[in-house]
Amino acid sequence: MQYGICHLSIIPLRNEPQHASELCSQALYGEHFKVLEKRKHWSKIRLAHDNFEGWLDNTQYTIIDESTYQSLQKLKPILSGDLVEFIYDNNNNLLPITIGSNISAAHYLSGKFDGETLQGKQPKERIVSTALNYINSPFLWGGKTPFGIDSSGLTQMVYKLNGYPLLRTATQQSTQGEALSFIEESEAGDLAFFDDDEGNIIHVGIMMPDNYIIHSYGKVRIDRIDHTGIYNTDTKSHSHKLRVIKKII
Repeated sequence: MQYGICHLSIIPLRNEPQHASELCSQALYGEHFKVLEKRKHWSKIRLAHDNFEGWLDNTQYTIIDESTYQSLQKLKPILSGDLVEFIYDNNNNLLPITIGSNISAAHYLSGKFDGETLQGKQPKERIVSTALNYINSPFLWGGKTPFGIDSSGLTQMVYKLNGYPLLRTATQQSTQGEALSFIEESEAGDLAFFDDDEGNIIHVGIMMPDNYIIHSYGKVRIDRIDHTGIYNTDTKSHSHKLRVIKKII
């Protein structure tokens, strides 16, 4: 088994080992992983923090040994807290990184960081205010940053920044937490899931006070939510059909 770590700001994870393949997720600076299969130009990896698998370009990560991987596993994550920050290398060159990057791994990459950090579990009340950092971020399938993010990337990153692990996709996240019977039982910070006509979970958002929801649809936006689903205030129609609301915290 081989191991690796992301030494760049953002690395694309793809469904297949080619650049033209669909973006399925991203690895941010400092995220470590197992290398499940290595080919000439591509590696299939499994991220440590959520077990998500995808293909990485071999030129875009640093190989680490098993002892380093295990040391990283034991570290309590320290995350960058501002939308954009910088890592300084040994030559004082700047590497821009985005919110939620793993600063606790900088030592293993000879990086220096002196910006705002987040660590440990935060009160549930912080969930919505954290989500507002991403407002107007464009929708990007597989994205996890303020420069492009999908619905489950938004929920995963917001929870991660507050010290709570979520799986990567909306379908996976819908298996976590406690289902609520009625929308009236929900609190700000709970997750609402939405399905298609076949019953597949395809979307997720974060509940806000007074029956509002923040979610990524075209961009990270705030809309109304009712028993039917999300009511898009621009189109004056429902855009997503509510399946279930779940309490994670």
